[in-house]
Amino acid sequence: MEISQQNNYLGVEKIGKLLVKFAVPCVISLLISALYNIVDQIFVGNSELGYLGNAATGIVFPILIVTNAFAWWFGDGCAAHLSICQGRNTIEKANKAIGSGITLTFVVSIILMVVALVFKEPLLILFGASSQTLGLSSDYLTILAIFFPAYMLQNMMSPVIRSDGSPIYSMICLAAGAVINIILDPIFIYGLDMGIAGAAWATVIGQVISFIISAAYFFKTKTFKLKLKSFIPQFKVFKEAAVLGISSFITQISILVISLACNMMLFKYGELSKYGPDIPISIISIETKVFTVLINIVVGVVLGGQPIIGYNIGSGRFDRVKATYKYILLVTLIVSLSFTLVNEIYPDAFILPFGDGGTEKEIYMEYGRKLFRIFLALSSVTCLIKMSSIFFQSVGKPLFAMISSLIRDIVVFLPLVVIIPSIFESKEAGSGIIGLLYASPIADLCSFVVVLTITIVYFKNINKVKIPDQEERREKLEKVYIKPSKPGVIITIAREHGTLGKQVGVLLAEKLNIPFYSKEIIALAAEECGLSEQYVLEGQTKQAITYDMFLSKNNTNMILDAQRNILEKIANEGSCVIVGRAADYFLKGKYEVLNIFIYADEEVKIKNIMNVYGDDESSAKKHMKESDDARAKYYESIALAKWNDVHNYAACVNASDGVEETVQKILKIIK
Repeated sequence: MEISQQNNYLGVEKIGKLLVKFAVPCVISLLISALYNIVDQIFVGNSELGYLGNAATGIVFPILIVTNAFAWWFGDGCAAHLSICQGRNTIEKANKAIGSGITLTFVVSIILMVVALVFKEPLLILFGASSQTLGLSSDYLTILAIFFPAYMLQNMMSPVIRSDGSPIYSMICLAAGAVINIILDPIFIYGLDMGIAGAAWATVIGQVISFIISAAYFFKTKTFKLKLKSFIPQFKVFKEAAVLGISSFITQISILVISLACNMMLFKYGELSKYGPDIPISIISIETKVFTVLINIVVGVVLGGQPIIGYNIGSGRFDRVKATYKYILLVTLIVSLSFTLVNEIYPDAFILPFGDGGTEKEIYMEYGRKLFRIFLALSSVTCLIKMSSIFFQSVGKPLFAMISSLIRDIVVFLPLVVIIPSIFESKEAGSGIIGLLYASPIADLCSFVVVLTITIVYFKNINKVKIPDQEERREKLEKVYIKPSKPGVIITIAREHGTLGKQVGVLLAEKLNIPFYSKEIIALAAEECGLSEQYVLEGQTKQAITYDMFLSKNNTNMILDAQRNILEKIANEGSCVIVGRAADYFLKGKYEVLNIFIYADEEVKIKNIMNVYGDDESSAKKHMKESDDARAKYYESIALAKWNDVHNYAACVNASDGVEETVQKILKIIK
């Protein structure tokens, strides 16, 4: 079928070839993004400002994380929402969400700009500024803050441009700003002797160029069109985009918490040591930038594998899922272990490009080597943990993804970075600043045990899932087919759990002598998109709830497309009864549809559930709530409307009097 043919190459093409195709653009884009944070620091560190300039940029970095948190929250959310709207054919809603996202990003950027400028000194002191670095970091932040709107809008627009089918254009936007930054840094810092202010101006000019190029794209978009009214915030429509992007916000806030904790502890224990507070903060800021390059390569590779993994897990081709995982694991190990080897043998290779510490070279390089060798000793394990988090997103395991994402940095590292240096300091004065470095490898070890365990559990259980072979699927589909009908109205039935809605639909179809459809649509949609029936069914129940925060939407669009295609083919045959599957939404406006909602008194529903499923009263109440919650969540995510809102239906029918009486009520409505 059409969708199956379009996506089947993900299930048959060589894994290595697919991974190169998808991963290389991701890696390049992420590395270009990392350049913004690295270039300034290299030029500043090699200027007369030395390590104090590095420390100043490192102190400002957490504030930039806050701006990224909001920009990527809105941008990634709108990008995911756009993809889903493309699948639903509801682009008008995407227009409203993206326009609202741009406006809200601008408003938040103004608020953050004002906060950064008004509370500049208290914030910088909180993030670790000393008497020597406060002035430098203040100058740097002042210039950056004034241009927060351009910076945040560019970051918000970039994922939307990618989602609109223009990843190369998005990459050009980032690259243009980075190149401008690289060219202007030496001119402003050295040629015009502007110091750290020169670095800031080079950065913001690059950001403005990137913003202008990004903004220009929105006048010639491919799948959506913005009008002036699109920019009026519509929070009801934007809500779904906000939910879809919340994981990006959580990730950035986690980074903020870690950066803040590290800077505070480095300042506290640095003052008690021979290194002082500025050298440790300068070195940790360099480490952050260097490690960002490594982690971005790994993240780019695993993100490139997402569509491959997502498609094959959905179609039940677990051998290809395992093969893709092995490829990603191999690349991650090669890249991370190579970095670790160089780092342990010659850490100067990563430190010296940012300066040698000038007059404090001896103790600067001494602490730098210790930090890189100890703090990053198990950086390969950190990469494996990050890789695992994104992998579990791809295969539909939100709990595993959440554990992998949060356990290392929040659950383990954060307490250790407070506890370990205090233990060292209590035993030997001035050693707390060294003890702090051991928090990272210990956190890696502890977290790796957990992540390895859940990975083993996942791959042991994956083999227990039985997926019918092609012959079995063909035999099953011979019994499930689209039946010919006669012209007439299409009746869609949404129902509360326990109302016997399926039985009502079957009897109604019999009396009208027209076809009946319910779960048959799942089998047909699965064949349409090439995914397993189980995966498609989960995509409408469990995944509809859990994907919002921690999972990508790689296969969601395929499922929605397939379901719409099947429902339209059914509707094209003529009159029929369809129970569930959000059929009223998919067919709205294209066919003559009578959409009905069936409800009943609670005691009747509980009694029906007990009779049909053998539940006791307590279990019946629990299952009734869980089922209705899942249906409501799924319908709202598809139609952006309340599932049990009477205004969404032509008629609401009380089924408390039984199946026969309910059918008679509906027949009267039809007549």
